[in-house]
Amino acid sequence: MPLAAFPKCFLNAMCIDKTMSVDQWIALAADQLDVDGLEFYWGFTPTDPTELARIKAFAAARGLTIPMMCYSPDFIKPEVAERRVEIEKQKVAIEATARLGGTFCRVLSGQRRADVALADGIKLAADSISELIPFAAQHGVTLILENHYKDGFWTFPEFAQKMDVFLKLLDAIPESPNFGVNYDPSNAIIAGDDPIALLEAVKSRVVSMHASDRFFEGGTADDLRQLEAHPSMGYAPILRHGVVGRGLNDYDKIFSILKRVGFAGWISIEDGEDVALGMEHLRLSADFLRVKMAEHGLK
Repeated sequence: MPLAAFPKCFLNAMCIDKTMSVDQWIALAADQLDVDGLEFYWGFTPTDPTELARIKAFAAARGLTIPMMCYSPDFIKPEVAERRVEIEKQKVAIEATARLGGTFCRVLSGQRRADVALADGIKLAADSISELIPFAAQHGVTLILENHYKDGFWTFPEFAQKMDVFLKLLDAIPESPNFGVNYDPSNAIIAGDDPIALLEAVKSRVVSMHASDRFFEGGTADDLRQLEAHPSMGYAPILRHGVVGRGLNDYDKIFSILKRVGFAGWISIEDGEDVALGMEHLRLSADFLRVKMAEHGLK
């Protein structure tokens, strides 16, 4: 089973400060991590076809593919024109994913705005995603709906963050070979849900996974709910990513369930905010996952 890495610890350097290039990240991962591919983030991905082809070749020359795109559309907008902009932007991300050789592009519901009712939000997101599935299919890409917490550059948490809302949204989108779930066990914990219960509910539709571990520093899940009532940009400061296998998730249970349903998709490591420790934590996470994947026959 293929293993990828996501450069969460370098997002600010790559997207805001511009102190790290895409090439530098690829070279660093190739030299230091036991992974098969890299998950890209839209914030550092170019749109020029020539540059995308160059990046794909640069990664391939170092033994890596680029299978996944982490994209964050926001469909929870009542205005038709605003949603149309989000749909067209997602199409650009799908095209870029295909040009990089990727087969998975993340899709989300959007931000949880207080003025959008639950039923309305589910319809807005489901209609938008359903419209995009045929476009993704034309490009050989599968849209992956993640049980998400919050994009690092959003103001509000994910509309479909809670398990009950996520499942309602999933049920509202027709099944398709080009649509599935990107399961993230840590995000279920942050939502106050049981990650194993969520996996059992969606296991037949899981096509990719974020391998992450979370812990709270200086607060609790209840404190996080209070912070969400007064949102600010980025992640709450009490919420931390950690080395996979050292946090709150039970990877033996997770992998045993995935094995039973014949899961054979990409697992992407999402780990760490600390730039100084980022690569070491990614390496430790990759080592842990390789062992666990082998133990459960997920090779």
